[in-house]
Amino acid sequence: MNSYRLAGLLILVASAIAGLIAALVVGGGAVPPKLLDPGPIVMWGLPAAKLIANLAAAAMLGSLVLALFALRSGSRPFDIALDTASIGAAIFTIASAITAFLTFMAAFNPKLTADNSFGEQFGRFLLELPLGQAWLITTLMGAVITILVFGWRSWTGTLLTAVLAAASLLPMATQGHSGDVAGHTVAVNSILLHTIGAAVWLGGVMLLILLRGLGSRPQAGDGIRLSVLVSRYSSLALAAFVVVAVSGIARTVIALGAWSELLTPYGLIVLGKAVLLVALGMFGAWYRQQLIPHMDGEKQKRSFWTLILGEIALMGLASGAAAALARTPPPLGEEAPAVQTPAERLTRSPLPPELTIDRWFTSYDLDILWVVAVGFGVFLYIAGLLRLRRRGDSWPVHRTIFWMSGMALLLWVTNGPINAYQEYLFSVHMLGHMVLSMAIPVLLVSGAPITLALRTIHKRDDGTRGGREWILWAVHSPYSKFITHPFVAAAVFVLSLWAFYFTDLVRWAMYDHLGHEWMIIHFLIAGYLFTMTLIGDDPIPYRLPYAGRLITLIAVMATHAFFGMAIMMQEGLIVAEWFGSMGRTWGPTPMEDQYIGGGIAWSVGEIPTLILAVTLAIQWSRSDAKLQRRRDRHADRSGEAELEEYNAQLAKLAERDRLSAR
Repeated sequence: MNSYRLAGLLILVASAIAGLIAALVVGGGAVPPKLLDPGPIVMWGLPAAKLIANLAAAAMLGSLVLALFALRSGSRPFDIALDTASIGAAIFTIASAITAFLTFMAAFNPKLTADNSFGEQFGRFLLELPLGQAWLITTLMGAVITILVFGWRSWTGTLLTAVLAAASLLPMATQGHSGDVAGHTVAVNSILLHTIGAAVWLGGVMLLILLRGLGSRPQAGDGIRLSVLVSRYSSLALAAFVVVAVSGIARTVIALGAWSELLTPYGLIVLGKAVLLVALGMFGAWYRQQLIPHMDGEKQKRSFWTLILGEIALMGLASGAAAALARTPPPLGEEAPAVQTPAERLTRSPLPPELTIDRWFTSYDLDILWVVAVGFGVFLYIAGLLRLRRRGDSWPVHRTIFWMSGMALLLWVTNGPINAYQEYLFSVHMLGHMVLSMAIPVLLVSGAPITLALRTIHKRDDGTRGGREWILWAVHSPYSKFITHPFVAAAVFVLSLWAFYFTDLVRWAMYDHLGHEWMIIHFLIAGYLFTMTLIGDDPIPYRLPYAGRLITLIAVMATHAFFGMAIMMQEGLIVAEWFGSMGRTWGPTPMEDQYIGGGIAWSVGEIPTLILAVTLAIQWSRSDAKLQRRRDRHADRSGEAELEEYNAQLAKLAERDRLSAR
């Protein structure tokens, strides 16, 4: 390891430790409790172990993401990136295991002995309590990722490992104080987005330092120009900055609740992190605007690497503060009400007022995950339109209207009155399901986002994969050919309804935050794939002829209507201990509400299906018209040669029949 890389590592570690100590002192995160004091080793060791786990997670995930987006598989930089991810995953595994042990010691302060009693207590903590289960899952996932990164180095293997690495951060997001404060959903999603964004951002910087010099000394074609590498990282860092900023603001609002709380120990740490975030944003803007366009010069290279060292120092301070913040109680939401209503026990939120007409326009329940997703969906689509316009190309206006309408409807479903009342009313839950799986996909598919992306994203010729290359890979992969087959997509769309509502999957979605988010993602994708096989303009491996599409749609409509009738005919409540135990004094009874939900699945859900049928008929008619125009043009070019030949053949047959009749 050369001196520059060693300096970068030392700066990161030193600044992270400094940020951790300062934040622990300010926030009191290492102050021993009055009862069950586990001792200074546990009180200081726990946030230190959490800090190491965070830094290692950044090296693991950030290296994988930058390798997938900026480097060529099989090249030396790519191998270095995967080696870095493997080492980061190994350290992440060990640090998570240590954190699990220290968390157990801090929570229960057991007597540390070598007999079976201590082991049994620790085992019950890991296997029976949610906090212990989360750390156990994190540790096991880290171990699996370590092995996968080390032994699976293809494009596909690296992509799947990166997805698993991002998923390994989910249990960490549910820990600390995120599950105890008011606004549980916003808190958990904010911490998850914040953790993933920071990991990609910091991990990318760490990998840049390790790759320093390879771009200027290529070996057997393995090198990559520094300006190109930094430009690609800069795009990732910009997206990560937005995610970190938005999620940080959301988490702060939930935890603080009022401006005056900024003067509390928790608020002071948050202010410090905000200052560091602004400084990091200024660093990124500086080298993106001033240095990257002129990075081929030696002076600019030296300036850039000096700036990188300053940036990683600020990131270390922010990482230390973040680890300490997890040990600092926020001002709001630490204590549950002395007497909880049934709704509060089930949903962690008070029962909302009656759903009246005006509240369909004023009620909301933010889900920051989908706010960010919709924001990126709108931004990237507009960016594609602007690139087409600068190039002088056109794009149908109706596609833009469809896409923006779909994004707006998705935002309304996931953050508006449906999200606010779907936990309390089965009918509202079913309405949201129908809109997610049937209405929104029709609008999004009509926007043709894949076609727009393929027309606007630049093609790479250096063996790496950018957005265009990954989209083409996804379209032509064997999995895509299977899942986008019309019969498979229709089967997934239909069977998902029955499998979800007539198994414990619906119960999982009610009780578990992860289950709720899975429900949204699954039904949105299932509806999108089915709709794309029917009316989409985006490329997929195979589509049925129009007659086959219409028959498939009719069959799905019939099955969907039968599903709605099955819900209406249910004699017992679906998830009775949930929808039947809310303690509502307004609105329909739980059984009446479930009957209404079945009616929504039967009737309201058929409206988008009818729109699909009309759209299919129009496309079929236009396809026939286009085919006839092509035949007419061909006839004009060939001088009606085919028609004359056909008439001559008929004349010969007529003459033969006349002669045989004699």
